[in-house]
Amino acid sequence: MHDFCFTIPYGLAVLGGGVVGYLRRGSTASLAGGAGSGLVLLLAGYLSLQAFHKRRNSRLALALETFCSLGLTFVMAQRYLQTSKIMPAALVAALSAVMSLFYLYKIATGGNHIPPKSE
Repeated sequence: MHDFCFTIPYGLAVLGGGVVGYLRRGSTASLAGGAGSGLVLLLAGYLSLQAFHKRRNSRLALALETFCSLGLTFVMAQRYLQTSKIMPAALVAALSAVMSLFYLYKIATGGNHIPPKSE
């Protein structure tokens, strides 16, 4: 499975969560964190998709995806430990941990599989 297939929906979910947090509670930290992380993930997913179309791997995209998901895992796990609230802290921490493992797997296996050029 290619990283952009998961990164773009993950980025949209993080971005949407930040916007919802702002609209429901007026949390500018939620908006800044969610929108910032979500936009970085969307950019990384787009870069990876464009590289795939060119039959290449994007190391920059994979690095952005990995660092962003590890950062979200760390921050949201700490928030969960402080508040014990499942939503949104534990949910985002768990999702980000799964995505971090996926990205680390992609790094270990050499990135996206580029199929041979069909003629």
